[in-house]
Amino acid sequence: MEKKFFGTDGIRGTVGEFPITPDFMLKLGWAAGRVFAGKQQSKIIIGKDTRISGYMFESALEAGLSAAGVNVDLLGPMPTPAVAYLTRTFRAQAGIVISASHNPYQDNGIKFFSGKGLKLDDDIELQIEQMLDQDMSVVGSDAIGKVTRINDAAGRYIEYCKSTVNGSVSLKGLKIVVDAANGATYHVGPAVFRELGAEVIAIGVSPNGMNINKNVGSTSLGSLQQAVMDQQADLGIAFDGDGDRVLMVDHTGCVVDGDELLYIIARHQQLHKALQGGVVGTLMTNLGVEKALEAASIPFIRAKVGDRYVNEQLTSNNWCLGGESSGHIICRHVTTTGDGIVSALQVLKAMFCAEQNLYELKQGVQKYPQIMINVKMKQQLNISNNAAVQQAVAHAENSLADKGRVLLRPSGTEPVIRVMVEGENEQLVSQLAEELAGVVQQAASI
Repeated sequence: MEKKFFGTDGIRGTVGEFPITPDFMLKLGWAAGRVFAGKQQSKIIIGKDTRISGYMFESALEAGLSAAGVNVDLLGPMPTPAVAYLTRTFRAQAGIVISASHNPYQDNGIKFFSGKGLKLDDDIELQIEQMLDQDMSVVGSDAIGKVTRINDAAGRYIEYCKSTVNGSVSLKGLKIVVDAANGATYHVGPAVFRELGAEVIAIGVSPNGMNINKNVGSTSLGSLQQAVMDQQADLGIAFDGDGDRVLMVDHTGCVVDGDELLYIIARHQQLHKALQGGVVGTLMTNLGVEKALEAASIPFIRAKVGDRYVNEQLTSNNWCLGGESSGHIICRHVTTTGDGIVSALQVLKAMFCAEQNLYELKQGVQKYPQIMINVKMKQQLNISNNAAVQQAVAHAENSLADKGRVLLRPSGTEPVIRVMVEGENEQLVSQLAEELAGVVQQAASI
């Protein structure tokens, strides 16, 4: 069966437009409660980011879960990975995050975690969707779920984050700018690094419900780069709105993206004999990272784009480290899901152990020029069956030889083909990308 509401990362959309409406969230809470109920004193944890609509949806979910007879623990604004962690530690049946991640405040969404702190399996999501088709009912008054607010959630998560690096690791002497994107890490992110000894300058820590991700955070790094230079800081750390992604800026003001951070962590773990197996990237991982890992004799495989698919590959290969260019990095030796704070700490640990700065550590990767063009169409094009497109792809691949690659990837939600070309020669890459995008556009118009 195909899912109607759940995508690769939960349910997401514009607030006020179905299904991101209070009535749907009420029914969703009830449906999830019915699926997870049945065990004595079933409990589900709810956390959220700082969007103004989060309060509305929190109340709706809370009411639906209670009506299904499930107890609810409310965390308030907390990073997505904190919800995954606290779901495990509180022995809850599931965790719910109200967030649209890096999107603007006008959007919102719902993510679920299992009792093990992992994304839900497809069959569980299908069960919830099937329950949505049923008429809503309320359990007896003596069985209605109780609601509790967890007041020490932030402190618990801060201590957990600190525990993921060796107790001997100290950030004393480091000046760090932390950009919390006016999102879910605003109160916990700076505290973690301060408590480990760093001097922290915090920006993006004044959420008002409508400024999440606005000109701050990992999707808008200009403010962080400027602050690092103005403060003469050693580095900058930027999270996205829900705290599951991280990008960094070195002391020169240059961005260090998820690909480079993944390499730094992998190389550190390899040198300290802590790397389990290899590294999982995605179809978008820069070819320079693949070459750098190959030179270090670290196995590397690519998954489809999305942390869900990265995690699937890690599980099937029994590996522990994977991630995306966007900064969604999974360190399964210490956590179950992408965690911006934990990933940043792994990079800082590598700096501490190597006695090198971020600029020096990233030198092991020489990124290839990469051009991506989104080709919009009136309707989706089957590129695999189009002779003209496949001929153009073959020409581009022959032109690049073994010094580059070509990727055509349809968008899962709209009629867009993403054309990506990368290779050693920037001029050739740009030329081939434009030519290929033109062929795709022409094929789509026929």
